Amino acid sequence: MVQNLYKLTKQRKILNIELFKLMKNLKLFTLLFCLFNILIYSNVMAIEEANYEIIEKNDIYEIRKYSDRLAVETMTSGIDSNFRKLFNYISGRNDTQEKIKMTTPVTQVEKNGNMSMQFYLPSKFNSQNVPNPSRDDVRIINIEGGYYAVLRYSGRASDRNFLKHKKILEKQLQINNISIISPPIRATYDSPFTLPMNRRNEAMFKVEID
Repeated sequence: MVQNLYKLTKQRKILNIELFKLMKNLKLFTLLFCLFNILIYSNVMAIEEANYEIIEKNDIYEIRKYSDRLAVETMTSGIDSNFRKLFNYISGRNDTQEKIKMTTPVTQVEKNGNMSMQFYLPSKFNSQNVPNPSRDDVRIINIEGGYYAVLRYSGRASDRNFLKHKKILEKQLQINNISIISPPIRATYDSPFTLPMNRRNEAMFKVEID
């Protein structure tokens, strides 16, 4: 009986050692998997930003002048997220199966009661050479140029953080008698792996300048 108890104890120790090794390998695999995904995301990170000219600047916001820009857009519907649908488009799910470099910013704006998202397309594309989306709920749009008031802020790209800075911008524009002619626009520039303190987020309104 003592011998059997000894064998059982020894087997249990061996089992615990093997379990520890398995957990260690699992942690290593998880770490490698995360690093692999970060590298994939980094390969499609932005190399081009939508061009603009700063017209006016103060301590709170700046007025930018943008030219017309092509973008790919979708709205919330079905089980796929807006980001996933647009990311799939630039990853080659289009009529030419072309992979497209991601640009900045990624924008979100409410349209007809639904939240839309836009990826701006590289400047090499125009209405003649832009690949058409493979999905019916993804479309190519032209965002008309004009003047935009922009408040830049860091921190998490959360609804709460955006609403806070959107209200600050809206109030200041009203104080300065600048007419707002669009819904609020949320713009983000960084990957999900960027630390909040280093993130570039923006609240924007299209405005009318005399």
